[in-house]
Amino acid sequence: MSKKLVYRGEKPIRENFLSFSAPLIGDEEIKEVVDTLKSGWLSTGPRTKQFEEEFKNYIGVNHVLALNSCTAGLSLALNVLGIKVGDEVITTPMTFAATANVIIHQGATPVFVDVDMDTQNIDTSKIEDAITSKTKAIIPVHLAGHPCEMDKIMDIAKRHNLYVIEDCAHAVEAEYKGKKIGTFGDMAAFSFYATKNLTTGEGGMLISNNEELIEKARIRSLHGMSKDAWKRFSSEGFKPYDIVYPGFKYNMFDLQSALGIHQLRAIERNLKRREEIYLRYNQAFSDLDFISIPHEVGDIKHSRHLYRILINLDKLSCTRNEFIDFLQKENIGVGVHYTALHLTEYYKNTFNFSKGMFSNTEFISDRTISLPLSPALSDQDVEDVINAVKKVGDYHKK
Repeated sequence: MSKKLVYRGEKPIRENFLSFSAPLIGDEEIKEVVDTLKSGWLSTGPRTKQFEEEFKNYIGVNHVLALNSCTAGLSLALNVLGIKVGDEVITTPMTFAATANVIIHQGATPVFVDVDMDTQNIDTSKIEDAITSKTKAIIPVHLAGHPCEMDKIMDIAKRHNLYVIEDCAHAVEAEYKGKKIGTFGDMAAFSFYATKNLTTGEGGMLISNNEELIEKARIRSLHGMSKDAWKRFSSEGFKPYDIVYPGFKYNMFDLQSALGIHQLRAIERNLKRREEIYLRYNQAFSDLDFISIPHEVGDIKHSRHLYRILINLDKLSCTRNEFIDFLQKENIGVGVHYTALHLTEYYKNTFNFSKGMFSNTEFISDRTISLPLSPALSDQDVEDVINAVKKVGDYHKK
């Protein structure tokens, strides 16, 4: 039985609650949003086009499409690549539900492959064992901003004639062997959710070096209206719309893009601050026996999206969830990335998954905690997190 932390009149580490991932929004973003409101063009328009162009140049890819979420990007990628009922798509159970949900939405079946314990990304040595005659694609997830082994994944895909769709929700700044993440596969999707390194509140980007795929996705992202219909109210003259596909409502609008333009311009500067915090955590936690710090493997540039520790249950008298509860009582906000997807109710019941099938994912899922990591954190915020982790861990050491 775990001990309850008794304060005996002492105060928590902090008086106010520290958000897990507060965005850093500057005057430039605020002004751009206000200017957008005053412009009268709120939906998809000139600022979205500008954001797309600047993101394309930053990543170094030929074609991009701004969307309302990374989920929309993954969904469209599967759709335009022709993934259909009866197909199988390989991914990892150590991810957010959206990665697998979109596979099901296409009528296909998600096939999970366990993760490597060091990077916590998909174990490339196990991918080929999961390939069948029904396999059509692989979705590698660059978890927490650590790139997957893309050379091995692309080699497997080439030999088995499979598509690769990169889930880059955590990896805007990341690189693998000097090449930007997202530029390896057939298509890739990025997230600009509120907690991401680059935020538009909600939003995402789909990218590819294949123009045909992106233009097909562009049409399908807005109800399936023909390309010319996008300009039906422009100065070029009215054009009646035509519906060429039963599409979706996935477009990004200019208010989102107004945020994204300046978030993108600040991303490398903000990454330097994330790096400082990440390394300070490593320094503070490296000698503690009740937690393990993140590992980095290979020739990579990490995006520093999440700082994830694993607590050592053999050294502690509390569970992971109790550890989180005590951190929150110290006014430290944290996250869990992620609960093993195959053991959630829907996936377990629908696909007959059971405990023990993906042992590394389950081990991580029971122990992982994401600590605050944002360029908005002050040095004192960072020290408060460190002191809270040490306080809770020391109190619950066996």
